[in-house]
Amino acid sequence: MEEMRRIAYETVLRACGFASLAIFCVMIGLSFLPRSAFQAGGFLSMAMTLVLILKAREARTKDHRRTEMWLYLPKESRPPQALAQKMISSLMRETYLSFARWTAVISIVMWTIALIFSAIGL
Repeated sequence: MEEMRRIAYETVLRACGFASLAIFCVMIGLSFLPRSAFQAGGFLSMAMTLVLILKAREARTKDHRRTEMWLYLPKESRPPQALAQKMISSLMRETYLSFARWTAVISIVMWTIALIFSAIGL
């Protein structure tokens, strides 16, 4: 179970890492306007949070054999078919929701920084 949890974490972390890189690039592109950069970062982070929540909802019904986690799981570590769907769907749902919480906090921090920049006139 711990190996499955690790693989789920790695697959979601990789996807969030690529999304975060894109958000960072947008913010760098707007770096001449700090308030706008953090507003864009907050908005895009919130969008990523919503996508993660939708993925968590989808995880309940998605076929476990079509997940990236199932492909990375060694054949000898795979659970029996009778339990696999329930185990993998609940594990992926839990992982997506934990990343959604983290990105929501990051979004709140970015919006707060944008508000501070707005208050000081930048």
